[in-house]
Amino acid sequence: MTRSRTAAIAGALGIACALSVPTTAFAKGPGGSQFDVEGDNQKDGGRTLESRIVYSGATGGSKAKRSGGFTPVGDWSPPACWYEPKWTPDEFAEEFQKDWDIPNASGVGEAYNLAKEHYKNGRPYKDFNKSETGKGMWWDAVRDQDREESGDPAAFACDTATFWVENGKTPNVKNAVTPEILAQLAYSRIKVPDTKITLAPEDITKVNLPTWAWLDKATFKDVSVTASLDVAGLDISATTTAKPVSLRLEPGTSDAETYPASGECLMNDDDSIGAPYARGKAGETPPCGIKYLRSSGDGTYKLRATITWDVSWTGTGGAGGDLPDGTFGTTQDVTVQEIQSVNRSN
Repeated sequence: MTRSRTAAIAGALGIACALSVPTTAFAKGPGGSQFDVEGDNQKDGGRTLESRIVYSGATGGSKAKRSGGFTPVGDWSPPACWYEPKWTPDEFAEEFQKDWDIPNASGVGEAYNLAKEHYKNGRPYKDFNKSETGKGMWWDAVRDQDREESGDPAAFACDTATFWVENGKTPNVKNAVTPEILAQLAYSRIKVPDTKITLAPEDITKVNLPTWAWLDKATFKDVSVTASLDVAGLDISATTTAKPVSLRLEPGTSDAETYPASGECLMNDDDSIGAPYARGKAGETPPCGIKYLRSSGDGTYKLRATITWDVSWTGTGGAGGDLPDGTFGTTQDVTVQEIQSVNRSN
């Protein structure tokens, strides 16, 4: 069964459930009509419209999905589903009808007939509201594809079936798109640079020898993603910005000490982290670095360097605020050798 047909069935089942409860404001069911977000806003050559939200900035390219490594601190996560304007009356009519070929005996046929009554036969909408073309749009649920496919319950919290909203109005429905929701969705698409730090000595160091670590100020700069939605009288946007604030070093072994002892190297006033090693500093303690206490033998230690990013957003109408910090880390191999001593005999 195709995804669009599955969506249509889910929408019809939602209508069937809702119509049995007259006080329900909007039809609710096991998922409503659902459409997954890919980030490029179209799928299958444009035949199946997904999200109308447009992303720009540090997204990693037009084909990028959600960031695979930029991780919120704590248990916060971006929205797994939300509602946005999706269909004109003609578009919804085409989407609703194009894949239906269901025997009434299946039980789904009855649900379809109830949905048809609801959207087409005037109870309460007639012919998918085509007489109101240009005055509003059908709103629908959009789901984060990865979280939907993993069975995350949050992806199925948007269980309101397709509903009509006049242009310029905001529906009184939980998870209806707002600048703040756009900011949170932009968060999930931020791409930050790999965290490869500069070491001295580089790659190969000695036991009990302080290894200096630093990041040049030109390497790590603020990155931002803007999410915007301009349809159905809505013209809203939000820009989410991540600013690097600290570097955490994890030596890859318990036989090591970090500088500072916490392993957290804070950003300098000039936006660099740590300090480059220079001739004459051999006797100094690095402001950011590691001292390995044991050789890595025939292998290497996996040094993990993780940047913490402070995240904030601004949006339409002066909205804005803070979002949870994000982290992104990478590993690099470090070889630690014993210091060779030379014995001389007289």
